Amino acid sequence: MKAVMPQVPEHFLERRRRIAADRWDEMWEGELHIPPAPTFEHQDLAGAMENWLRNHWAQPHGSKVYHQVNVASPGGWPDDYRIPDLVLLTPDRLHIKKREYADGGPTVVVEIRSPGDESVEKLSFYARIGVQEAWIIDRDTKVPELYLLRGENYEQATSDADGWLHSPATGVGLRGESPNKLAIQLAGRPETRELVP
Repeated sequence: MKAVMPQVPEHFLERRRRIAADRWDEMWEGELHIPPAPTFEHQDLAGAMENWLRNHWAQPHGSKVYHQVNVASPGGWPDDYRIPDLVLLTPDRLHIKKREYADGGPTVVVEIRSPGDESVEKLSFYARIGVQEAWIIDRDTKVPELYLLRGENYEQATSDADGWLHSPATGVGLRGESPNKLAIQLAGRPETRELVP
């Protein structure tokens, strides 16, 4: 069910803040979006990806991985931000970290797509703020999609002959595997391959 409130009462927002129900709320150019809390399966997938990325990609390269960070348009906080499931920062992008948010585009954002969510609708925002890559992983099938920034828009990457999608920004490969698993590995490093979650 989708609900639209032309004017949100301040007491409604205050109550959400008080009970921490607003931690996944997003502001889309001044318009409040209130998604449901992620499911257990959603959190299992995001957590397993985060662990793998921290151990195999981030630490060896001086990069960072964060989960559920406010990503704002440059100078747009707190009126224009989204909350991807994961944020990947290479060393050249660490300067965008502020106390409560990222001020501008991370290297990569990861969205776990659940039925009826707005993962795809967020792509135009991510492109506008210069996110190099957006990964969308289906929560149920674990099939990945990789979007590469080309100019001002994303182009969906195609998989190689073995079904792998390759991330130029990170050197990470992604592939959906049966039954409902995500294979992830560093390019040319099969010993890093793992099925998650």
